Amino acid sequence: MGLRFIGTTSDAGDCPTLYEVEGSTDILVQGNRVTDPKHLAQLRDVKPEETFVRVPRDLLTRFAPRAEAADMVPFATIAHLFEDFRHSAWRLETRRGYASDRNSPKWARWKEGAGIAAEPDDAWRENIRRQVAQVKRFERVRLVDEPLTEGQEFLLTSGHSNVAAGEDIRNLPRGRAEQLGLPDHDFWLFDSRLVARFVFDDNNATLGVILSEDPADKAAACQARDAAWHHATVTAEFARTVASSR
Repeated sequence: MGLRFIGTTSDAGDCPTLYEVEGSTDILVQGNRVTDPKHLAQLRDVKPEETFVRVPRDLLTRFAPRAEAADMVPFATIAHLFEDFRHSAWRLETRRGYASDRNSPKWARWKEGAGIAAEPDDAWRENIRRQVAQVKRFERVRLVDEPLTEGQEFLLTSGHSNVAAGEDIRNLPRGRAEQLGLPDHDFWLFDSRLVARFVFDDNNATLGVILSEDPADKAAACQARDAAWHHATVTAEFARTVASSR
């Protein structure tokens, strides 16, 4: 079972930090080990395999889950939210590639050298135009590696059509994201009130999403959004930077 980063109150990338143990209801706490003999002597029912760490109250107040983890549901479950949201739909993309891209006809055309930066609207882009016309915001930040992976090059090129339709897509180097303490998982955040976290298999295929309105999950998502958005670069500018480095 892997760990999912929940949040930290450290500005320097150190502990304390909270993680979810995926596939369980457990939370893993990272912090400074307790070594004070007086404190250790006051602990109750200590087992030989146990250890103890100190964390600030603020970490638990802001990020500790307040409800049991929800079950995974099909992605289709949230399809209506892309039309029904009230003011903002925000996405964080963290993967180095996606099976949905590799399996698409557009990927095959791109691999053959076809231009995919400007294509006719599809259902996704038509919906973007409708929502933006209602003064709603479609936004996303993509974490990118240096150099870009093949999947990231594809998304950078194909993303121009989405931007033209009204979606604001920005890019953020993975190293900078790690410095900012951003999550290592993909999610959509709708109206700052509902988080839809993606679950992927080992081939980067979407298995489903986990929905949460838990205050801790919403706070972590909003914090990640604000930090990522502030430091990310808009698509056109980022594309020029990539082109000039080749």
